[in-house]
Amino acid sequence: MGRQWLHAKREVAGLKKGQLVGKLVKEIMVAAKLGGAELGGNPRLAAVVDKARKASVTRDVIERAIKKGAGIGDDKLVMEQVVFEGYAPHKVPVIVEILTDNNNRTAPEIRVLFKKGGQLGAPGSNKFLFDHVGLVEAHHADAAADIEAAAIEAGAQNVEPLSHAENDDIPEGTGGARFITERSDLHAVSQWLAANGWTVVTSELGYLAKNFPELTDEQRAHSGEFLQTLEDHDDVHRVWAAIK
Repeated sequence: MGRQWLHAKREVAGLKKGQLVGKLVKEIMVAAKLGGAELGGNPRLAAVVDKARKASVTRDVIERAIKKGAGIGDDKLVMEQVVFEGYAPHKVPVIVEILTDNNNRTAPEIRVLFKKGGQLGAPGSNKFLFDHVGLVEAHHADAAADIEAAAIEAGAQNVEPLSHAENDDIPEGTGGARFITERSDLHAVSQWLAANGWTVVTSELGYLAKNFPELTDEQRAHSGEFLQTLEDHDDVHRVWAAIK
């Protein structure tokens, strides 16, 4: 669900290192702005900093991004979040989250991408097809860890197994899970998991499709190519699609 299409394609298409670093730096700034500069008290920030380190982002770049996002020092974060709604090929609903410092530049570029391969909708045109929720992806060293019990204790609304094949941040041989929360509970659930033996790799607000169109393998691949085109845009923060 959500962004699983991306995990399957990333091994083939990949993101250029410079582009990946840019996206990670933006995510660090946003996480620091929303939850503060302390990794211990901000699971979302801790998760993305870990990803940045694995991608060989330097300590200096990470620290500057945290300070900018948290408003520490003279360099303040000026970033606008914009959401586009529309459809990928074969009537696959999609929501695109943008982080940009110049929407007058970014918005026309996104419209062009939709015009080439999809269909752009008006604001509010398809959000009703998704649930807006908190998402925490995490893994436990014990592959047999009881994810249902963890979800109840953490205060999540739902949970589902998550494998390395679905998210390569989940190490093979561990117990991976995606915890679905109320938006207001995201931070508390992430904190509980981090304090109880779980390693949080993603902590964010997201969109989960309520239903999925029936697609052939060819149609799924066609839609995936369009979604990857959106994902590859420098200012695209997240792409959520009703595709399995």
